[in-house]
Amino acid sequence: MIDPHLAGKVAIVTGANHGIGAAAAQALAAQGVRVFLTYFHAPVAYTQAELAQARVAGIGGDALYRAMQQQPAAVVVDAIRSAGGEAVAWPADLADAAAIAPLFDRCTELLGPADILVANHTWCVPETFDPALVTAEEGGVFLPTAEVIDRHFAVNSRAVALLIHQFTQRHLARAAQWGRIITVSTDAAHAHTANISYAASKHAIESYSRSAAAELGRYGITVNLVAPGPIQTGYITPASEQAICTGTPLGRLGTPQDVADVIVFLASEQARWLTGQLLYVGGGWRMSQ
Repeated sequence: MIDPHLAGKVAIVTGANHGIGAAAAQALAAQGVRVFLTYFHAPVAYTQAELAQARVAGIGGDALYRAMQQQPAAVVVDAIRSAGGEAVAWPADLADAAAIAPLFDRCTELLGPADILVANHTWCVPETFDPALVTAEEGGVFLPTAEVIDRHFAVNSRAVALLIHQFTQRHLARAAQWGRIITVSTDAAHAHTANISYAASKHAIESYSRSAAAELGRYGITVNLVAPGPIQTGYITPASEQAICTGTPLGRLGTPQDVADVIVFLASEQARWLTGQLLYVGGGWRMSQ
């Protein structure tokens, strides 16, 4: 059996109360990693009753996606602890630059200094340049505004850069020799119709990550990216599912666990000679698009 040599490490996983982040936290914990989960419950346009109904129905779409984003982090922490792992959760709005350093302080206090950073959090409001694509269906597609553009970049891009900075400074301060940074982008980062700011902000993550890989290798830190294809985190509607499955060489929707396993690999000793790499994790979806 392959030993990833992760037992006893400490990981910070952002956006970890649902979806890919939750799956990554559980997968790392299963390897003996002590996991510090961060999360943020953003305001939503649905009532609590509507969110509860979406969870019960379990039908993919904007309501279910937003409902899963509101899931209490305790659900993930309890699952990890029930399986014999160690985890704590801490809320943080990563759009607030002042929230980044205290997050690392709290992790050190509760679990120890972070050896692994998984920057998975995201914020998305679909935007378009084309007025013909504006719609109120499935949460809506909107024309761009300065406020929404800025929040995309504050959450999806700036926060990742500041997380990498904090991780690195603390790594150097304790003269650590081993570190892993894994960032989560999207396979649509270079261009995305009707999701322009989200795609652009994710593209910025890729640039930051490659720069970090080039600069931090001499300190024993590897930096790699995963770019998921269509992963069912609640947003994929039944109407879209068939087309996605048909267009995916492996013939199904992706799951958060599919991405989590790749994140564990990139954190593992087996990935010691990988840095600056972007892995498309989508069952081959990107090849056929």
